[in-house]
Amino acid sequence: MTVVRLHPAAAVTDAVKVYGIGATQVRALDHVTVEFPAERFTAIMGPSGSGKSTLMHCAAGLDTLSAGSAHIGGTELGTLNDRRLTELRRERIGFVFQSFNLVPTLTVRENITLPLDLAGRAPDAEWVDALVDVVGLGDRLHHRPAELSGGQQQRVAVARALAGRPQVVFADEPTGNLDSRSGAEVLGLLRQAVDTMGQAVVMVTHDPTAAGYADRALFLADGRLVDSMDAPTADLVLDRMKAFDTPAAATRATTLTTVPPTGNQTTSSPTTVPTAATGPRESDRR
Repeated sequence: MTVVRLHPAAAVTDAVKVYGIGATQVRALDHVTVEFPAERFTAIMGPSGSGKSTLMHCAAGLDTLSAGSAHIGGTELGTLNDRRLTELRRERIGFVFQSFNLVPTLTVRENITLPLDLAGRAPDAEWVDALVDVVGLGDRLHHRPAELSGGQQQRVAVARALAGRPQVVFADEPTGNLDSRSGAEVLGLLRQAVDTMGQAVVMVTHDPTAAGYADRALFLADGRLVDSMDAPTADLVLDRMKAFDTPAAATRATTLTTVPPTGNQTTSSPTTVPTAATGPRESDRR
């Protein structure tokens, strides 16, 4: 029997990112290896300055690595020139940012289809209609962003990220500017994108509740991947985050060696918590 290895939706291998030179040099990523599988929701967490946003930006091709490699599917980003990298981001990656980044002069529908319009691709009307139904904004299609609540604007941003059927969606603190109810709506939408649309979602967050929607949480400290938790819950994530404030956590962050993943397995440290999920997953609601 022939075993076919499928590429993960995104991955970084032995990733190093250094800012500055000499005495001002900062190593934001320190030999990080991790895969982001298809049809999985991954949360990236860590204290301020841990490198979590840098990891996402380099994995998404928004920033370049100082050493190591980053892949989207089977494509190594470091081999692409600026034009091809721009095309890849436009065609195979979706982005959701904390600040929504909607165009104020465009309607909801125009904002959703904007990336496709810029790429010269005709929107798939049936797919766009399905997205509009999922985000629950069918009665707001002709409104402009200023006429929407923050939660509605972020739902438009999620629909825009999914409109081109990307290989992976990267979300950078997508609930940071939202109240708890609106944040739950957006997180539920990202969860639904994984469960019903087969999407890969990678989310940077500092919020343990947000991480509870994910299939896996990765923890960074001082630019290193120091822990991984399957089926995270808000309480388990909060306990793990508190551990970063202890002296033992500092020692752990400098001594733990992560094991590079094989196949489609996710990166996991020896302290992965194999607990049943109690967070708000789609499967729990079925």
